[in-house]
Amino acid sequence: MTTNPSSSARKAQETLGIRLRDLRMDAGLTGRELAAATGWHFTRVSKLEHGVQAPTDQDIRTWCTACNVPEQIPDLIAQARAVSSMYVEWRRQARAGMKQMMLSTVPLYERTKRFRIYELNVIPGLFQTADYTRAMLAVWIEFLDTHDDLDAAVAAKMARQAVVYDSTKTFAVLLEEASLRTWSGGAETMLAQLDRLLSVMTLPNVSLGIVPSLIERQAVGSAGFWIFDDKLVGLETPTAKIEVTQPQEIALYARTFEQMTHAAVYGRDARAIIINLQAEIDRRN
Repeated sequence: MTTNPSSSARKAQETLGIRLRDLRMDAGLTGRELAAATGWHFTRVSKLEHGVQAPTDQDIRTWCTACNVPEQIPDLIAQARAVSSMYVEWRRQARAGMKQMMLSTVPLYERTKRFRIYELNVIPGLFQTADYTRAMLAVWIEFLDTHDDLDAAVAAKMARQAVVYDSTKTFAVLLEEASLRTWSGGAETMLAQLDRLLSVMTLPNVSLGIVPSLIERQAVGSAGFWIFDDKLVGLETPTAKIEVTQPQEIALYARTFEQMTHAAVYGRDARAIIINLQAEIDRRN
């Protein structure tokens, strides 16, 4: 099983279109009849129903009025806004600087009780060292050509880690072995980062599993994702942050996460992978 971040937002918009189509059909209207009632071109009706075009709030009001279901307006508008918020362009969000991007997630972290985190090629931000974070954010600042507030951004990201020491929260973390071998910074930075993981693994509210590179598995994630309680899934691509809020899709990510736990190693075996990698880095340097 794989999860595709780009398809999540697309599917959510298609689901919204299906709801609009069902309302039209329940009202006994054809697409052309709805177009005539709203004053739209009939192709617009088709685009909205097939998820090709996102409806505005006014589109939904007009549609529901024509179908004589005004009571559906608030729910559909809420669904449409959830769809539109699933994609947040990094460049637009980063205009205020990386520090603000780091701070923007603090309320979500504070209200979340159960974190489920899966990463393919990066150490989760909550467990990063300052040097690892600095090396990674420097790359993103250059890539996005955004305001350089590196020092403030690193400090903000480190401050977010306070939630890890909140005993009312739990963290189930799955890391692909490749995430330990993908460097952010030099050898010294990576050795310190691996030490940090060994330390984090001792926390009573943290369960950290590593999925070995050479192992049979039931599921493969196509992107890293974070599940916040059972309310939201967050994913990041090179150009956008995606938020999944549809319950059926959240359940799919939760199922994927659960299946991948069966391929992971924990405790002594996980520590052995980290320690062996540290020894490998030492030998090469």
